[in-house]
Amino acid sequence: MLIIVAIWYVAAILMNAPFQRDMDQRGNVVTGEMEFIARTLAQPKPILPAPHQVAQNLFDNTVMRSVTSNRSLIYHGWVTLSSTMVGFAFGTLLGILIAVGIVHVKALERSLMPWIIASQMVPILAVAPMVIVVLGAIGITGLLPKAVISTYLSFFPVAVGMVKGLRSPELIQLDLMRTYNASTAQTFWKLRVPASIPFLFTSMKVAVAASLVGAIVGELPTGAVAGIGSKLLAGAYYSQTIDIWAALIAGSVLAAVLVAIVGIVAGLVNRAMGGRPA
Repeated sequence: MLIIVAIWYVAAILMNAPFQRDMDQRGNVVTGEMEFIARTLAQPKPILPAPHQVAQNLFDNTVMRSVTSNRSLIYHGWVTLSSTMVGFAFGTLLGILIAVGIVHVKALERSLMPWIIASQMVPILAVAPMVIVVLGAIGITGLLPKAVISTYLSFFPVAVGMVKGLRSPELIQLDLMRTYNASTAQTFWKLRVPASIPFLFTSMKVAVAASLVGAIVGELPTGAVAGIGSKLLAGAYYSQTIDIWAALIAGSVLAAVLVAIVGIVAGLVNRAMGGRPA
Protein backbone atom coordinates (compact mmCIF):
# COMPACT_ATOMS: atom_id res chain seq x y z
CA MET A 1 0.00 0.00 0.00
CA LEU A 2 2.80 2.42 0.90
CA ILE A 3 4.52 1.62 -2.40
CA ILE A 4 1.33 2.47 -4.32
CA VAL A 5 0.98 5.78 -2.46
CA ALA A 6 4.65 6.62 -3.13
CA ILE A 7 4.23 5.88 -6.85
CA TRP A 8 1.06 7.98 -6.85
CA TYR A 9 2.91 10.96 -5.36
CA VAL A 10 5.74 10.66 -7.87
CA ALA A 11 3.27 10.44 -10.76
CA ALA A 12 1.37 13.47 -9.43
CA ILE A 13 4.57 15.53 -9.28
CA LEU A 14 5.66 14.53 -12.78
CA MET A 15 2.25 15.12 -14.38
CA ASN A 16 1.49 18.40 -12.62
CA ALA A 17 4.99 19.89 -12.88
CA PRO A 18 4.71 21.27 -16.48
CA PHE A 19 1.58 23.26 -15.67
CA GLN A 20 3.06 24.55 -12.41
CA ARG A 21 6.28 25.53 -14.16
CA ASP A 22 4.30 27.42 -16.79
CA MET A 23 2.28 29.22 -14.10
CA ASP A 24 5.44 30.19 -12.22
CA GLN A 25 7.01 31.58 -15.40
CA ARG A 26 3.94 33.65 -16.20
CA GLY A 27 3.85 35.04 -12.69
CA ASN A 28 7.61 35.54 -12.51
CA VAL A 29 7.70 33.32 -9.43
CA VAL A 30 11.03 31.81 -8.47
CA THR A 31 10.93 28.91 -6.02
CA GLY A 32 13.27 26.32 -4.64
CA GLU A 33 12.96 22.67 -5.53
CA MET A 34 11.05 21.66 -2.40
CA GLU A 35 8.70 24.64 -2.61
CA PHE A 36 8.07 23.88 -6.28
CA ILE A 37 7.14 20.28 -5.41
CA ALA A 38 4.84 21.51 -2.65
CA ARG A 39 3.10 23.90 -5.05
CA THR A 40 2.79 21.08 -7.58
CA LEU A 41 1.00 18.93 -5.00
CA ALA A 42 -1.34 21.75 -3.94
CA GLN A 43 -2.90 22.75 -7.27
CA PRO A 44 -6.68 23.31 -7.05
CA LYS A 45 -7.31 21.56 -10.39
CA PRO A 46 -4.37 19.21 -10.92
CA ILE A 47 -4.07 16.79 -13.79
CA LEU A 48 -3.45 14.05 -11.23
CA PRO A 49 -4.49 14.87 -7.66
CA ALA A 50 -2.13 13.90 -4.85
CA PRO A 51 -3.31 11.24 -2.38
CA HIS A 52 -3.68 13.76 0.45
CA GLN A 53 -5.90 15.97 -1.73
CA VAL A 54 -8.23 13.07 -2.49
CA ALA A 55 -8.23 11.97 1.15
CA GLN A 56 -9.09 15.50 2.29
CA ASN A 57 -11.91 15.69 -0.25
CA LEU A 58 -13.30 12.34 0.92
CA PHE A 59 -13.15 13.46 4.55
CA ASP A 60 -14.81 16.80 3.84
CA ASN A 61 -17.61 15.24 1.76
CA THR A 62 -18.39 12.37 4.12
CA VAL A 63 -17.57 13.16 7.74
CA MET A 64 -17.91 16.95 7.57
CA ARG A 65 -21.18 17.08 5.64
CA SER A 66 -24.72 16.09 6.47
CA VAL A 67 -25.79 12.87 4.77
CA THR A 68 -28.74 14.76 3.26
CA SER A 69 -26.50 17.36 1.63
CA ASN A 70 -26.29 17.16 -2.16
CA ARG A 71 -22.51 17.52 -1.78
CA SER A 72 -22.22 14.52 0.52
CA LEU A 73 -20.66 11.42 -1.01
CA ILE A 74 -22.72 9.32 1.38
CA TYR A 75 -25.91 10.81 -0.09
CA HIS A 76 -24.73 10.26 -3.65
CA GLY A 77 -23.54 6.76 -2.76
CA TRP A 78 -26.98 5.91 -1.37
CA VAL A 79 -28.68 7.09 -4.57
CA THR A 80 -26.40 4.86 -6.65
CA LEU A 81 -26.72 1.99 -4.18
CA SER A 82 -30.53 2.01 -4.47
CA SER A 83 -30.52 1.34 -8.20
CA THR A 84 -27.59 -1.06 -7.78
CA MET A 85 -29.46 -3.30 -5.36
CA VAL A 86 -32.67 -3.29 -7.42
CA GLY A 87 -30.73 -4.19 -10.56
CA PHE A 88 -28.68 -6.80 -8.68
CA ALA A 89 -31.83 -8.45 -7.32
CA PHE A 90 -33.47 -8.59 -10.76
CA GLY A 91 -30.22 -9.70 -12.41
CA THR A 92 -29.68 -12.51 -9.90
CA LEU A 93 -33.25 -13.74 -10.29
CA LEU A 94 -33.07 -13.55 -14.08
CA GLY A 95 -29.71 -15.32 -14.15
CA ILE A 96 -30.99 -18.16 -11.95
CA LEU A 97 -34.13 -18.62 -14.06
CA ILE A 98 -32.10 -18.68 -17.28
CA ALA A 99 -29.67 -21.21 -15.79
CA VAL A 100 -32.46 -23.51 -14.63
CA GLY A 101 -34.02 -23.38 -18.08
CA ILE A 102 -30.73 -24.09 -19.83
CA VAL A 103 -29.92 -27.06 -17.59
CA HIS A 104 -33.32 -28.69 -18.00
CA VAL A 105 -34.17 -27.78 -21.61
CA LYS A 106 -31.47 -28.70 -24.13
CA ALA A 107 -33.02 -26.53 -26.83
CA LEU A 108 -32.51 -23.46 -24.64
CA GLU A 109 -28.81 -24.16 -24.30
CA ARG A 110 -28.37 -24.22 -28.07
CA SER A 111 -30.66 -21.30 -28.82
CA LEU A 112 -30.40 -19.00 -25.80
CA MET A 113 -26.81 -19.30 -24.57
CA PRO A 114 -25.21 -17.87 -27.76
CA TRP A 115 -27.50 -14.84 -27.54
CA ILE A 116 -26.69 -14.35 -23.86
CA ILE A 117 -22.97 -14.36 -24.65
CA ALA A 118 -23.49 -12.05 -27.63
CA SER A 119 -25.42 -9.60 -25.47
CA GLN A 120 -22.34 -9.00 -23.36
CA MET A 121 -20.28 -8.09 -26.42
CA VAL A 122 -22.20 -4.82 -26.84
CA PRO A 123 -20.47 -1.98 -24.93
CA ILE A 124 -22.57 -0.81 -21.99
CA LEU A 125 -21.86 2.81 -22.95
CA ALA A 126 -23.76 2.14 -26.18
CA VAL A 127 -26.63 0.30 -24.50
CA ALA A 128 -27.22 2.74 -21.62
CA PRO A 129 -28.35 5.78 -23.67
CA MET A 130 -30.73 3.62 -25.71
CA VAL A 131 -32.31 2.16 -22.57
CA ILE A 132 -32.66 5.61 -21.01
CA VAL A 133 -34.22 7.12 -24.16
CA VAL A 134 -36.64 4.23 -24.80
CA LEU A 135 -37.87 4.05 -21.21
CA GLY A 136 -38.03 7.84 -20.98
CA ALA A 137 -40.22 7.93 -24.10
CA ILE A 138 -42.85 5.83 -22.30
CA GLY A 139 -42.61 7.88 -19.12
CA ILE A 140 -40.31 5.62 -17.09
CA THR A 141 -37.58 7.64 -15.42
CA GLY A 142 -35.68 7.75 -12.17
CA LEU A 143 -34.41 4.59 -10.51
CA LEU A 144 -35.87 1.97 -12.87
CA PRO A 145 -33.86 2.75 -16.04
CA LYS A 146 -30.61 2.59 -14.05
CA ALA A 147 -31.77 -0.68 -12.48
CA VAL A 148 -32.42 -2.11 -15.95
CA ILE A 149 -28.85 -1.33 -16.97
CA SER A 150 -27.58 -2.92 -13.74
CA THR A 151 -29.69 -5.98 -14.47
CA TYR A 152 -28.20 -6.19 -17.96
CA LEU A 153 -24.68 -6.36 -16.53
CA SER A 154 -25.37 -8.55 -13.51
CA PHE A 155 -27.48 -11.39 -14.90
CA PHE A 156 -24.72 -12.82 -17.11
CA PRO A 157 -22.20 -13.93 -14.44
CA VAL A 158 -25.03 -15.36 -12.35
CA ALA A 159 -26.42 -17.31 -15.30
CA VAL A 160 -23.03 -18.73 -16.27
CA GLY A 161 -22.05 -19.57 -12.68
CA MET A 162 -25.40 -21.14 -11.90
CA VAL A 163 -25.31 -23.31 -15.03
CA LYS A 164 -21.91 -24.61 -13.99
CA GLY A 165 -23.13 -25.14 -10.44
CA LEU A 166 -26.29 -27.00 -11.41
CA ARG A 167 -24.19 -29.29 -13.61
CA SER A 168 -21.49 -29.82 -10.98
CA PRO A 169 -22.91 -33.05 -9.42
CA GLU A 170 -20.97 -36.06 -10.64
CA LEU A 171 -22.53 -38.81 -12.69
CA ILE A 172 -22.36 -41.27 -9.79
CA GLN A 173 -24.40 -38.87 -7.64
CA LEU A 174 -27.06 -38.54 -10.33
CA ASP A 175 -27.13 -42.33 -10.71
CA LEU A 176 -27.62 -42.63 -6.96
CA MET A 177 -30.65 -40.33 -7.12
CA ARG A 178 -32.09 -42.49 -9.89
CA THR A 179 -31.47 -45.55 -7.75
CA TYR A 180 -33.54 -43.91 -5.02
CA ASN A 181 -36.24 -43.35 -7.65
CA ALA A 182 -36.01 -39.58 -7.12
CA SER A 183 -38.04 -37.39 -9.39
CA THR A 184 -36.54 -34.60 -11.49
CA ALA A 185 -37.78 -32.05 -8.95
CA GLN A 186 -36.28 -33.99 -6.03
CA THR A 187 -32.96 -34.33 -7.83
CA PHE A 188 -33.02 -30.61 -8.53
CA TRP A 189 -33.78 -29.46 -4.97
CA LYS A 190 -31.83 -32.08 -3.04
CA LEU A 191 -28.74 -32.44 -5.23
CA ARG A 192 -28.34 -29.79 -7.91
CA VAL A 193 -29.32 -26.74 -5.87
CA PRO A 194 -27.10 -27.50 -2.84
CA ALA A 195 -24.19 -28.25 -5.19
CA SER A 196 -24.70 -24.95 -7.01
CA ILE A 197 -24.66 -22.68 -3.95
CA PRO A 198 -20.86 -22.08 -3.90
CA PHE A 199 -20.92 -21.29 -7.62
CA LEU A 200 -23.90 -18.98 -7.14
CA PHE A 201 -22.29 -16.84 -4.46
CA THR A 202 -19.00 -16.66 -6.34
CA SER A 203 -20.83 -15.36 -9.41
CA MET A 204 -22.89 -12.99 -7.25
CA LYS A 205 -19.69 -11.29 -6.09
CA VAL A 206 -18.91 -10.49 -9.71
CA ALA A 207 -22.53 -9.57 -10.41
CA VAL A 208 -22.90 -7.07 -7.56
CA ALA A 209 -19.76 -5.22 -8.67
CA ALA A 210 -21.01 -5.22 -12.27
CA SER A 211 -24.39 -3.98 -11.06
CA LEU A 212 -22.73 -1.00 -9.38
CA VAL A 213 -20.89 -0.18 -12.59
CA GLY A 214 -24.18 -0.37 -14.48
CA ALA A 215 -25.86 2.01 -12.03
CA ILE A 216 -23.03 4.55 -12.36
CA VAL A 217 -22.99 4.29 -16.16
CA GLY A 218 -26.78 4.64 -16.19
CA GLU A 219 -26.48 7.99 -14.42
CA LEU A 220 -24.18 9.45 -17.07
CA PRO A 221 -26.51 9.85 -20.10
CA THR A 222 -29.38 11.12 -17.93
CA GLY A 223 -27.45 14.12 -16.64
CA ALA A 224 -28.36 12.92 -13.17
CA VAL A 225 -28.20 15.41 -10.30
CA ALA A 226 -27.57 12.73 -7.67
CA GLY A 227 -25.44 9.62 -7.54
CA ILE A 228 -21.78 8.81 -7.98
CA GLY A 229 -22.21 9.14 -11.75
CA SER A 230 -23.49 12.69 -11.27
CA LYS A 231 -20.38 13.54 -9.24
CA LEU A 232 -18.23 12.24 -12.08
CA LEU A 233 -20.21 14.31 -14.58
CA ALA A 234 -19.97 17.48 -12.52
CA GLY A 235 -16.27 16.94 -12.00
CA ALA A 236 -15.75 16.49 -15.73
CA TYR A 237 -17.80 19.59 -16.61
CA TYR A 238 -15.89 21.86 -14.24
CA SER A 239 -12.48 20.13 -14.43
CA GLN A 240 -12.69 19.24 -10.74
CA THR A 241 -10.26 16.33 -10.93
CA ILE A 242 -10.07 15.99 -7.16
CA ASP A 243 -13.85 15.48 -7.01
CA ILE A 244 -13.61 12.91 -9.81
CA TRP A 245 -10.97 10.88 -7.99
CA ALA A 246 -12.85 11.11 -4.70
CA ALA A 247 -16.03 9.84 -6.40
CA LEU A 248 -14.10 7.00 -8.04
CA ILE A 249 -12.61 5.92 -4.73
CA ALA A 250 -16.02 6.20 -3.05
CA GLY A 251 -17.43 3.90 -5.74
CA SER A 252 -14.55 1.47 -5.25
CA VAL A 253 -15.12 1.38 -1.50
CA LEU A 254 -18.85 0.83 -2.06
CA ALA A 255 -18.11 -2.05 -4.44
CA ALA A 256 -15.71 -3.62 -1.93
CA VAL A 257 -18.33 -3.38 0.81
CA LEU A 258 -21.00 -4.99 -1.38
CA VAL A 259 -18.68 -7.84 -2.37
CA ALA A 260 -17.75 -8.33 1.31
CA ILE A 261 -21.43 -8.48 2.29
CA VAL A 262 -22.09 -11.15 -0.35
CA GLY A 263 -19.09 -13.07 1.01
CA ILE A 264 -20.45 -12.87 4.56
CA VAL A 265 -23.87 -14.09 3.43
CA ALA A 266 -22.18 -16.92 1.52
CA GLY A 267 -20.35 -17.96 4.70
CA LEU A 268 -23.57 -17.91 6.72
CA VAL A 269 -25.43 -19.97 4.12
CA ASN A 270 -22.55 -22.45 3.90
CA ARG A 271 -22.52 -22.81 7.68
CA ALA A 272 -26.32 -23.26 7.75
CA MET A 273 -25.99 -26.03 5.16
CA GLY A 274 -23.48 -27.84 7.35
CA GLY A 275 -20.36 -26.79 5.48
CA ARG A 276 -17.01 -26.45 7.19
CA PRO A 277 -14.90 -23.28 7.09
CA ALA A 278 -12.13 -23.45 4.47
